[in-house]
Amino acid sequence: MNRAVRPRLRRAAMLGLCSGALATLIAGCQSYERVPLDFAAHQVALATRLDQSESIDAFGQRLAAQGALVPDQFDPTDGLTRAEAEVLALFYNADLRLARLEAGAALATFENAGLWEDPEFGFDGAEIVSPSAPFQFGLTLSLTIPISGRLGIEKDRAGAAYEAELRQIVAAEWATRAQVRRAWGAWTAAEERAALLRDIVAQVERINVLTDQLEAAGELNRVEGRLFRIERSVRRAALADAELTKEQARLVLLKVVGLPPQTTVVLLPELVVTEPSIPADPAQRLIESNTKLAIRRAEYLVAEESLRLEVRKQFPDITIGPGYGSEAEDDRLLLGVSLPLPLLNANRGGIAEARAKRDISRASAETIFEQLSHDFASAQAIREAVRVQRDRYEAEVVPMLVKQSQEVEQIASLGEVDTLLLLETVTRQFEAKSRLLELRLAESNAVIAIAELLGPEPDFKPAPADAASDTTIENPQAETDISEGDAP
Repeated sequence: MNRAVRPRLRRAAMLGLCSGALATLIAGCQSYERVPLDFAAHQVALATRLDQSESIDAFGQRLAAQGALVPDQFDPTDGLTRAEAEVLALFYNADLRLARLEAGAALATFENAGLWEDPEFGFDGAEIVSPSAPFQFGLTLSLTIPISGRLGIEKDRAGAAYEAELRQIVAAEWATRAQVRRAWGAWTAAEERAALLRDIVAQVERINVLTDQLEAAGELNRVEGRLFRIERSVRRAALADAELTKEQARLVLLKVVGLPPQTTVVLLPELVVTEPSIPADPAQRLIESNTKLAIRRAEYLVAEESLRLEVRKQFPDITIGPGYGSEAEDDRLLLGVSLPLPLLNANRGGIAEARAKRDISRASAETIFEQLSHDFASAQAIREAVRVQRDRYEAEVVPMLVKQSQEVEQIASLGEVDTLLLLETVTRQFEAKSRLLELRLAESNAVIAIAELLGPEPDFKPAPADAASDTTIENPQAETDISEGDAP
C-alpha cells in the first residue's frame, strides 16, 4: 500500500472510532421531556377530591393495617367527622405531599449513590505538514478504581439522608394529625360560641320587649331603657364577629385537611376532652418516640457518615488510563497510572468542617431534647390548671347561674319584673358558658400537645400514601439497611 495513503486510512479509522464512541455515549443518556404546569386540571382535581371515596377508603384500610386508629369506613355523605378528616389530611395535606416528594428525591439519590465514576475517553492527534509524514495519534480510556472504599460510605451517607427524610414525613404526619384536632376544636368552639351568642341575642331581644313596654308605661325611664338597647346592639355586633370567626376557623380546617374552600361537605362538631395517657417515664418516651427528636437523631447520623466520608477521602483512588497510539508508523500500547499522595492537603479542610458540623448536630439534638422536656412539663401544668378551672365552672358556677336564671324567670312570671337583674343574670350566664367553652378548648389543646410531644409508637412508619402523592414511600427498614459504620 502507498505510504501516503496509510495515514489517511488510519485517520479515517480514528474518526470512525470516535464517532462510534460518541454514538454509544448519546444512546446511554436520558432524554428530556417538558411537563408544563396545568393549574386548570389541578383545580378540577381539587374540587372533586371528596368524590374519590373509594381510594380514600382503601387508604384508610392500609393505615388500619399499620395499626393506626381510623374509621371503619370513609363516607362523607352523612357528614365529615374528625377521625375521617384526619385520614383525608394524611391523603391530601399539601405539606405532606411536599415532604413525600422530598423523600422521593432523597430515595433517588440513595439508589444512585456509590456508583463508579464514568470513564474518560481521550484522543490526541497530530498531522505534520510535510506530505510524506505519517499521521500521529493516541487513544486513551481513563478509569478510576475506588480502592479507598469511598463509594460504599457515600452509599451509607445517602441512606442516612433518606432515613432523615422519612423521619421528616413521620413528624409531618404526626403534626398534621395534631393540627387537624386543634383546628377541629377551634372550629367547634367557634360554632358553640356563635350558638351562645345567638341565644343571648334572643334573650336580650326578649328583655328589650319588656323594657319597651315598661318605658311606654312610665315604669322605666329613657336612660335605663337606652342601656338595654345598647346591650342589644353590642350583642348583635358580637354575633356578627363570631360568625366571621366561625367561617375563618372552617376555612383553616379545610386547608389543613386539604379540601378546597368551596367544599359543601357538612362538618360534624366535636370537642371531647380525654384523659391523656402519661407513661411512667415520660423522658424515656420522648427519647424513643418524639418525632422532632427522631429527625435530629437521623440528621446526626448523616453528620456522622459525612465525617466518615471526609476521613476516607484522605486515602486516594487509583486512576489508570490504558490506550493505543501510533507514531512514525510504529504502533504503541499506552498505560497511564496516577495515585494522589495525601501529604500536603490530606483533605484537612473537609474533615475539620465535617467534624464541626457533627458537633453542631449533636448540640442541636441535645438542645431540642431540653426544649421538649420543658414543653412537656408546661403542657402538663397547663392541662392540670385548666382542668381544675373547668371542673369548678361545670360543678358550681354554671349550675348556680342556671338556677339563678330559673328563679328570676319564676319571679318575672309572677309579675315582678326586675329588668336589670334579668339582664345581669343573662349576661353572667353567657360569660360563664363562654369561659367554660374556652377552658374546654384549652384543655383539649393541652391534651393534644401532650400526645404530640410523646409521639407515636417507636416502630411507627410513614403512611402508605403512594396513591395520594407523586412518589412511593418505601419502608425504611426494608429498603435502607443503614448502619452507623466504623467510627472515624
